[in-house]
Amino acid sequence: MKIRCSALGKIMTSPRSKSEDLSKTAKTYIEELFLEETFGIKKEFSSRYTDKGNEMEEASIDLACRVFNLFAVKNDEYFENDFIKGTPDLVLEDEVIDIKTSWDGTTFPWFEDELPNKDYYWQLIGYLWLAGKSKGRIVYCLVDTPEEIVLDEIRRTSWKKFELEVSDETEKEVRAKHEFNHIPEHLRVKAFEVELTEEAIEQIKEKINFASDYYVTLKNQIQ
Repeated sequence: MKIRCSALGKIMTSPRSKSEDLSKTAKTYIEELFLEETFGIKKEFSSRYTDKGNEMEEASIDLACRVFNLFAVKNDEYFENDFIKGTPDLVLEDEVIDIKTSWDGTTFPWFEDELPNKDYYWQLIGYLWLAGKSKGRIVYCLVDTPEEIVLDEIRRTSWKKFELEVSDETEKEVRAKHEFNHIPEHLRVKAFEVELTEEAIEQIKEKINFASDYYVTLKNQIQ
C-alpha cells in the first residue's frame, strides 16, 4: 500500500492513546482507501475552497514565480517509492515548492511565522523524499477568486443576512475578501521553509507500516 502525499497528514496524526498505533483520522482514511480499492466505492469531496484551488492553481504558480523570480512550470512528473506517491507542484534544481491558493483575504497567513497547517508539512516532506531534495517551501498565494464563485458567495452572504435583494454593501463586502489586484504582489505570497530529515522519513515509514497492517485487518474482516 502506498499513501498519496496529500493524505500523509491524516496518516501522521497522533492517536489519543499511547497504546494505539494509528489515530481515528488515520483509520478512517485507510477504511475509505480500502473501500475504494476493493469495491470502487470512492468518497467524493469537493467544495468552493477546492474549486478555487483547482481553477486558480496556474495563476498562483505564476504569481509565486514572479515574486521569487523563478523560471518554472507546473511539474507533471509522477513519483513513487515503496511507501508514498505523488506529483509535486514545482520541482526545481535544489528544492520542491508546493503551492497553496488561499480561499480569501481572511485565510491568507499574513502574519504567521510558522506553517499554520501541519498536513501541508507532511505533504511537502513526502514530495521532498520522492524527488530526492533536502529542502522546500510551502507557498501560500492570494489571487482573485473566479467570478462565478464570487457571485455565489455574494448570494450566500445576502441570504444569511435575510436580504430580499443583494445589497451594494453585501457585494462590496464579499468582493473585498476575494479581489486583491490592488495589493502589491510581494505581499500576496507567503513562504514557509521545510527541511527533510531522516527522522521524518522513519516516522512516515513506521506509520505506513501500521496503516498497511490495518489495511490487511480490514481485508480479513471483509472476507
